Amino acid sequence: MDFDILRRTMIDTQIRTWDVLDPRVLNAVAQVKRENFVAAAYRHLAFADFTLPLEHGETMWSPKMEARVVQELDLREQDRVLEIGTGSGYLTALIAQLAGMVHSVEDRADLSRTAGNHLRIQGIQNACLYIGDGSEGWADNAPYDAICITGSLPVLPDVFKQQLTVGGRLVAILGTGPAMGVRRILHSRPGVFESSELFETEIPPLRHQPLPAHFVF
Repeated sequence: MDFDILRRTMIDTQIRTWDVLDPRVLNAVAQVKRENFVAAAYRHLAFADFTLPLEHGETMWSPKMEARVVQELDLREQDRVLEIGTGSGYLTALIAQLAGMVHSVEDRADLSRTAGNHLRIQGIQNACLYIGDGSEGWADNAPYDAICITGSLPVLPDVFKQQLTVGGRLVAILGTGPAMGVRRILHSRPGVFESSELFETEIPPLRHQPLPAHFVF
């Protein structure tokens, strides 16, 4: 199976057609080997246009959603980014390709450790992984230039806005049931936040059970 051909086909037929045209994002997708972040049983589906299962009933976003969200984060080389929900580590790797440092929080210890292994194989060194509850943000390294929340929330806690720098961008999936929307929030000036609705989707909710131990990768 030629993963490079499948990756290029994925970029051309899925990602570009979803208005992901930023060359830096497309290059990151081309560089990060998605097949190394999925379970062995699903490796042949690594580039398919749907979500893939992870442990504990979690899911890996579709490739086009991952790329679109990374584009909406509008990352810069010096940015400090907070990711809530490490999952497979693939989205972490994409963000790390474009930002200065990624702080990624996952409340499943085994998922976090597996993601850490994936990131090592990919050669990612600018990602710190933490095991804990990120449902109320992650104050240790705040404020952040960008925040990405990978599990859905019924409403966005204000604490996430408080942890954004002025000029910072946040992408979250908000709502319940089948009616969930992906929202981008810009901290345009002190105390002023501008929101835009991007597209609809449905993903599992963010869990709210803290795991106090953590490690740094």
